[in-house]
Amino acid sequence: MITDSILRLSENQGAITADAVSTNTIDLSIAREIGEGKDIYMIFTVTTTGTGAGTIVFSAIVDTDPGLATSVTTLVSSAAYVGTALVAGTSTDQKGTQIVLRLPPVIASLGKRYLGANYDVTGTVGAVKITCDIVTDVQDGKKFYASGFSVV
Repeated sequence: MITDSILRLSENQGAITADAVSTNTIDLSIAREIGEGKDIYMIFTVTTTGTGAGTIVFSAIVDTDPGLATSVTTLVSSAAYVGTALVAGTSTDQKGTQIVLRLPPVIASLGKRYLGANYDVTGTVGAVKITCDIVTDVQDGKKFYASGFSVV
């Protein structure tokens, strides 16, 4: 998976303790072919572990306003994730939580100019922090083996 700073919607954004939108937006009116002819994904990576029993729903949204607060249309949403299930990876243990949403190809036909992310919080989730990117392919790269398994 290759990330691009132009396509980064949130970088270590948090602590997300209440409803929020991404700190950045993507202006779809600029001459770009974002995902033209191929699937694109919004990937949320947990950078600080949640501690509460509340939930977060992650969504891809578009709007006519760069602040993502005027006429929001939700493109796709995740299931509700409990705060304690949102775990950050570490340098030695890369088992951190990632939520991946496939963006529908209707983005350009909605007549909305700005693309962003929404974090819908219910209850207390703790000081969760998130990085959100738009990518063309999802790389899992994480391999988990049973205890005592030998790789030759």
